[in-house]
Parts: sequence; C-alpha cells; structure tokens
Amino acid sequence: MSYCLVCDQEIIPEVDWNTMFKLTSNTSLCEPCRKNFHPLNGKRCSICSREWKESICPDCIRWENDPNWKGILTQNTSLYAYNEALQEVIARWKYRGDYILMRAFESEWKTQFNQTFDQIKDLTVLPIPLSEERLLERKFNQSDALITLLPVTTQRVLKRINSEKQSKKSRQERMTMKNPFQLMTPIHTPVLLVDDIYTTGSTLRHAARLLKESGCPKVYAMTLAR
Repeated sequence: MSYCLVCDQEIIPEVDWNTMFKLTSNTSLCEPCRKNFHPLNGKRCSICSREWKESICPDCIRWENDPNWKGILTQNTSLYAYNEALQEVIARWKYRGDYILMRAFESEWKTQFNQTFDQIKDLTVLPIPLSEERLLERKFNQSDALITLLPVTTQRVLKRINSEKQSKKSRQERMTMKNPFQLMTPIHTPVLLVDDIYTTGSTLRHAARLLKESGCPKVYAMTLAR
C-alpha cells in the first residue's frame, strides 16, 4: 500500500492491459494529483524549454540578441510548466521543509537526465548555490537535493555572494545586475547546472557566464519547472 506524497491519499493503481504486466513508472503520486501537473512534452523553445510554437521564444531571442549574453546558456530542459499546483508543491518543499516531496518527481527527473544529458562526455554537474543566509533559513539547498536523485557526483565550485531575492527584481534588473556568483575553481568540461525553477533565466546565465569565461566549453541546465 502506498500513499500520495502530495495529498496523502492511498494510491489505487489503474489496471488495464497496458499496466497489468508492468509497474507504473511512478507510484509516489495519485492520478488526480498527477493530472494537476503539466509536463512539457510538446513543441518547446530549444534554449529555455518554454512551450512555444517556434524554435526560439521571444525571451531567448532577447538574450541571444544581447552580445553580452549570446551563447552563454546552451540549453535548459525543464520537466513541468510552473502552474499553480506545482507552485504549491515547490513552496511546501522549499520553504516549509516538506523535504520528501521531491520524491514525487524522482522517476521523471531521472528519465529526463538519462535521455538528455547522460551521453555528454565528461559532464560536470553543479548545483546553483544558495547564500549562507538563505541556507540557514531553509536548512537545505533545493538544487543539491535534486542532484541527489541523479546517478552522479557533484562539485561545489560556485559560491553565491549576493543574497538579494531574485523574485523581487524585474527582468531588466536581473539582466543588468552584478553577477551574484563567484567561481572558486575553473572547469574545462561541459557543465550541467541544476536548479528548481527557470523563471527569466538570469540566475542560470550569470552562473554560466562565469563558467564560460573561465574555459568551460558548454553550459546546460536542468530544472524542475519552467
């Protein structure tokens, strides 16, 4: 017997000819809760993973048209659209300490990594760091937590030196602000940055810029939500 990590209701598997002889891919969510989330499976921006009918969305066109940011982030891949249901789950997990909730997405998270990044040679996986102040508040870094779900080891060569909340800044302010990160050790292999949410892309691009300027050939990102 198993219970949904989101609503705590007993999970009663749907049985049909497709599921009778195999386990479902994820038994951490009941079907009603699963249907509240919106997987990003259709046509998407090739850079940021936003659902978009063209190859590149307007946001990424603006980033790429800026000579200071062109080519900094090779590709972000996100699992879900950041809708109301996912926003509530992430808030419970990240801000209210319901740590086990990340297990609700473990199967899909691993599958996404294996399908998209597992074949990249010498890939280095890095978490987006929190400031010491934020880490003290939350007791854990959500990016580190997501990496523990993957079959990889990680390094912590990025340090956050600015604790200002990005959510309080406009898009233009995020693009033009001083880089909030410091790179402790250069990395000369491809890098995968891991974070929970891609909002404007500024956090990932600031980290990617430091890495690229220090000799990293390509910087990718993987996030839970877009």
